[in-house]
Amino acid sequence: MSMRTLPLLFLNLGGEMLYILDQRLRAQNIPVDKARKVLNDIISTMFNRKFMEELFKPQELYSKKALRTVYDRLAHASIMRLNQASMDKLYDLMTMAFKYQVLLCPRPKDVLLVTFNHLDAIKGFIQDSPTILHQVDETFRQLMETYGDLSAGEFQLIRQTLLVFFQDLHIRVSIFLKERVQNSNGRFVLPVSGPVPWGTEVPGVIRMFNKKGEEIRKIEFKHGGNYVAALREGSFELHGDRVLKLGTNMYSVNRPVETHMSGASKNLASRTQESIAPNPLAKEELNFLARLMGGMEIKKPSGPEPGFRLNLFTTDEEEEQAALTRPEELSYEVINIQATQDQQRNEELARIMGEFEITEQPRSSASKGDDLLAMMDEL
Repeated sequence: MSMRTLPLLFLNLGGEMLYILDQRLRAQNIPVDKARKVLNDIISTMFNRKFMEELFKPQELYSKKALRTVYDRLAHASIMRLNQASMDKLYDLMTMAFKYQVLLCPRPKDVLLVTFNHLDAIKGFIQDSPTILHQVDETFRQLMETYGDLSAGEFQLIRQTLLVFFQDLHIRVSIFLKERVQNSNGRFVLPVSGPVPWGTEVPGVIRMFNKKGEEIRKIEFKHGGNYVAALREGSFELHGDRVLKLGTNMYSVNRPVETHMSGASKNLASRTQESIAPNPLAKEELNFLARLMGGMEIKKPSGPEPGFRLNLFTTDEEEEQAALTRPEELSYEVINIQATQDQQRNEELARIMGEFEITEQPRSSASKGDDLLAMMDEL
């Protein structure tokens, strides 16, 4: 598995989250100033410099529940609040959208173009906020420094790592079903038409060469698709035509989006209850969350501005019904960890929670998990 996958996963899922929130804010007629504040606060937190520094450190992917905890915290970085059912639906839409994009990437390297499409759209949300725009541009430069010189094989490993992460998710999404790119069992339909990957030829010819590298024979065959050559490669520059449309905002037209658990996912849920036995990765996941959340700067609301609740369903009744019918094993409850009663640790916790900054702790023989329990209290 690739150790460079986490930034791409986080940024693309975060981009999809912002698309969905923007659509729901408009659909619920939230005042423009409040909607702008919500998106600005979330984007500012998401692209915080210290947070990005932790994110870009080489590390393995962690569980969906651990990542879900980060997004739950991110979605509540402003005056907007989501209840459990809406947060579950938000995460379902985010993950299925990016899974579709990864599956349809013509080349493994094109996952970087998908990421740039998300960043370009995010910049459109914050045109009037130069400070936050600078944060996003800095992240773009970090992406190019990290991924610009990777080989095709390294990108293939990243793509494979992402596909393994999404492997058991088969949630039906109304937009995908209506456009017939998803089957009723929640699996996506891969196209057999359109442009081939940049730098490759349209299939239909087999060439044979001798030991000197000279072409000696050519055989044509029917490939059964409707392929065309790619006209040009998408731009990997800060500003440019990405060509690839994957990762652009599919919610720009105001329409309701529903999610449904497929039969396969329901059966999977009954088999995926977490084991009572200790998870050997649990402490590492806590470590990951502590580092990431330590870099998250959550801005406290200034003044008496009231918060509001956002509903990702058409009505409150639909939201309540979804909460009742969702399999418990697939409901990503926010991880809540209670601190130990050690006075010194509680003082350190208070300092961290006050500043939302992480400091290097000296190594000791004590279990790292105990320190992390203190750091993660009430996150």
